[in-house]
Amino acid sequence: MIKKAFDTENLNSSAKERIRNQSVGIRNSSTGVGGNKLAEPLPKFISTNSEKIINGENNAAIVLGRDRIGSRLSGYGGKGHTQCGSIDIVCGRMGANVTQVDEAGNPIYVDPNFKIDAARIYVSQKTDIDASFELVGGSIGSPKARSGIAMKADGIRLIGREGIKLVTRTDKRNSQGGEVLALGGIDLIAGNDDSDLQPIPKGDNLLECLTRIVHHLDSLNGIVDHLLMVQNSFNEKLTSHFHISPFLGAPTSPSESVVVYGAKAMLDHSTQTKASLVSNKANLEMMRNNYLNVAGSGYINSRHNNTN
Repeated sequence: MIKKAFDTENLNSSAKERIRNQSVGIRNSSTGVGGNKLAEPLPKFISTNSEKIINGENNAAIVLGRDRIGSRLSGYGGKGHTQCGSIDIVCGRMGANVTQVDEAGNPIYVDPNFKIDAARIYVSQKTDIDASFELVGGSIGSPKARSGIAMKADGIRLIGREGIKLVTRTDKRNSQGGEVLALGGIDLIAGNDDSDLQPIPKGDNLLECLTRIVHHLDSLNGIVDHLLMVQNSFNEKLTSHFHISPFLGAPTSPSESVVVYGAKAMLDHSTQTKASLVSNKANLEMMRNNYLNVAGSGYINSRHNNTN
């Protein structure tokens, strides 16, 4: 479904009437073009006594309060905990289904909705950050009652002019004063599905491993080549092999079948097996240059990004 660029259908009746009664000039100046004021449906936020709200006129707000992920009873703020201050920066409450009134024309009141609100940056001193945003645990797990920061929108971009670092375990204690015992890693999870989460290879180690594999395959190529030469020497002797006849000590003629099949084997080794070994060696070298050489087009390591 494609949303209208300009949609006032869900305004309350008084706002619609006011727009209809405006002159064309005033109405045109209220379309929001050029940063002018804009009449659009805005739900009413259900606030608590402890929250300070910085409200914009276009469904954007900053709420300074305590941990809250929904109703006034939600989160650690709703449970009455101390040390759970929060900052909720939100744009587009109710997301694509924003409305100012219900079907009966009554005002719509909303709580924070981490599922459907359009865009949010949430900072909390104490929260269940993964549970709040319905995230899978991954290999790191889902921490409870810890400080957390989350960003959610249709698209998120982190842009660093001089680099970006994702760093874990910088301190010996967490925000609640507990000792940090485990070394938490970094999970990259697409589709919020951790059923096939696997470790990221360490590029240098993988490069060393594959280089050694190629080296051993190359050595195997040499071993087979040497075996081929030895076998050919044996086949040559075998095809000309004869025995001394008991009759007057005359040599016997070589075996006809040995001569035929021996000659065929030597020809196959020379024209096929030897050629295959040469081709195999060339392919190994091409693979080495393409994937294991930093100048190769398929070099397996990222030239810019690293992980430990």
